[in-house]
Amino acid sequence: MPTRRIAQEKQLATLFFSYSHKDEALRDQLETQLAMLKRQGVIDTWHDRRIDAGQELHAQISSHVENDDIILLLVSPDFLASDYCYDQEMLRAMARHDAGEAIVIPVILRPSEGWTGAPFGKLNAVPADGKPITLSPDRDQAFVEVAGAIRKAAARLLPKPAPFTPAAPQMRSVAQPPSLSVPARQGFAPRSSNLRLAKTFSERDRDRFKDESFEYIARFFDTSLAELGARNPGIEGSFRRVDANRFTASIYRAGQAVSRCTIFIGSSMLRDGIAFAYGETNSNNSLNESLSVVADDQSMFLRSMGMASYSRQQDEAAKLSQEGAAELYWGLLIAPLQQGQR
Repeated sequence: MPTRRIAQEKQLATLFFSYSHKDEALRDQLETQLAMLKRQGVIDTWHDRRIDAGQELHAQISSHVENDDIILLLVSPDFLASDYCYDQEMLRAMARHDAGEAIVIPVILRPSEGWTGAPFGKLNAVPADGKPITLSPDRDQAFVEVAGAIRKAAARLLPKPAPFTPAAPQMRSVAQPPSLSVPARQGFAPRSSNLRLAKTFSERDRDRFKDESFEYIARFFDTSLAELGARNPGIEGSFRRVDANRFTASIYRAGQAVSRCTIFIGSSMLRDGIAFAYGETNSNNSLNESLSVVADDQSMFLRSMGMASYSRQQDEAAKLSQEGAAELYWGLLIAPLQQGQR
């Protein structure tokens, strides 16, 4: 496929985010990871939140879809469900990609059924093997991988420097100071990319995030157990909500229990955590794994204590999303079946 090179006078590659507004928080985290690329003059990014009041929405978006050098498709169920993202942005982006006019990079944000059958499914997606970013045990590392793919794409676009030819010496009667003026590129208004401000999270914020995460994990287990039974004859899952702070999950094969667990908040060992215990228990003193709420200067996450054997591959410092934390606990429950154990 021919690859369009950026014009010689152009200093950096332009990049457009095609995404669903429901994924705005993930888009912001990705853009933060691209800060060095912007500081180094490799890329300039644009998304629809930069449209000023009074500007025509569709015309602005269409202009970037038609003209930007790199187009990121931030793939999620909401992205695929959006007629605008799919029909107006993605299809046109793929036409330009196939014509060698732009580079399209699919970024798999969240698990999405059937995305490999979409027109962009033929492209090499990031992170590696199309693993969703929200399922990564270390979200920051997943975004670094995306940034690396963008840097390589920009390098393919940039013109190669001309061979160095020493200039012939020139005689000047009066030394002239170097010009301090920098010609502005057409349509480019310079601004700092260093606009992020640190956020602070109160104890109430942390408690709310813990409660929301517990509810997410509960829903995740309920639907996963139902799907596990639907896909595997002879397997039956049971989800039981004990109270607001506790639920149990069991998996049966041919009527015999092969794996059970209890997930609860309010552990006496970890006040702000979400605990996992094998078997069914009403105790708050016994657990096999736990998740605690942590925060950086932008977001709140969950961190595994790394107590269970399944977690030995997990980086204890990893920042887990709610989905990543749910997958971690689900892996503990389903491991006996996947290992063929009774």
